[in-house]
Amino acid sequence: MRAVIQRVNRAKVTIDAETVGQIENGLLVLLGVSKADAEVDADYLAEKIAGLRIFEDANEKMNLSVTDIHGEVLLVSQFTLYGDMRRGRRPSFDHAASPERARELYEYFVGRMRAAGIKCETGRFQATMKVELVNEGPVTILLDSTKLF
Repeated sequence: MRAVIQRVNRAKVTIDAETVGQIENGLLVLLGVSKADAEVDADYLAEKIAGLRIFEDANEKMNLSVTDIHGEVLLVSQFTLYGDMRRGRRPSFDHAASPERARELYEYFVGRMRAAGIKCETGRFQATMKVELVNEGPVTILLDSTKLF
């Protein structure tokens, strides 16, 4: 499972001019699911993201988590995080999970974030979305569950 995490002042997802998810101060998380992923990958990344200390404390040090600041998370499914560009110019998505399995793990991940007490907004799975954000910092972190264990 792969995640691109961006610290944001605000972010929103729209579909056909309708806002389907919106947050203030928190994290925008783009989440990709591979064929090899299981609930253990979602558990690990959800815990890691909830505790990721990338918000500044009173001394302007990145020492606080989204949980510490009572921030929010906007979670957007992003199968293209498993685009393989090693051959040719068109990405191969052979390593991405099937839509059915990806949806299961995506929804499981949303549940894990909410169980951690974090307000978690979402995009709409398999929809064409427009994502707007104001990146704070900018701070962008990449996580891959296969590289974290």
